[in-house]
Amino acid sequence: MDKHAQVHRICYDAARITGEFDASGEGRGEMATEVKDDLMMRLRGGAVTTIERLYAANGDPSQAILDKHTTYLTPLVEDFIARSPFFLIATADAAGNCDVSPKGDTPGVVRVLDPRTIAIPDRLGNRRVDGHRNILENGHVGLIFMIPNVDETLRINGRCFITTEPDLLESMAIKGKTPKLAMVVEIDEVYMHCARSFLRSGLWKPETWPEADSIPTMHAINCELKDLPPPDESLGKRQEEYRSRLF
Repeated sequence: MDKHAQVHRICYDAARITGEFDASGEGRGEMATEVKDDLMMRLRGGAVTTIERLYAANGDPSQAILDKHTTYLTPLVEDFIARSPFFLIATADAAGNCDVSPKGDTPGVVRVLDPRTIAIPDRLGNRRVDGHRNILENGHVGLIFMIPNVDETLRINGRCFITTEPDLLESMAIKGKTPKLAMVVEIDEVYMHCARSFLRSGLWKPETWPEADSIPTMHAINCELKDLPPPDESLGKRQEEYRSRLF
């Protein structure tokens, strides 16, 4: 950390201690405002705003990398999807406000309808339907499929709509529970993503994993976000009722 950054950190910590920053990070006093304004001015001064500056900093991709995607699934790609129990789906509303949602299910429930179309069941959730509301406004989605202990990931970009077609939904039933909705993705791009991020993070290496109880729980974080008293977790952590109702 350089000297300027150290000074900024000291001032920021002082502002937090004196109450000039609230829990959301918003400044409530003169010191907090000056620290934030100074930081943002320096960061925006170094903003990358053109493709030329981006490539100058990052380097030019090879033609093989630029051309690595296809617009359809191959048998090996279909096999990867069939064996993936977890993926992320990114959406955005008409104004560009983004959301990324994790999706987990029994491997094989994502349906390959044809080489350019997949269907994804919607399981029991919290009913916020953030991604679904975005899809109603803007059908473009991005997906990353993962397989435990496999460092490479599969990426799919396309256009999505939501369906209640009964035959499709019935084919996705698990434990007698039929999904109420499914997302149908018409594929624009398919490609594999290299393993560097997983290798750097050691994500699949159990010896790098923290003790679960050393990590704040969702309940504790939600209380902090809403400036509520911390929850009583004396009888154990992560015992939420929803854990027994997955479908």
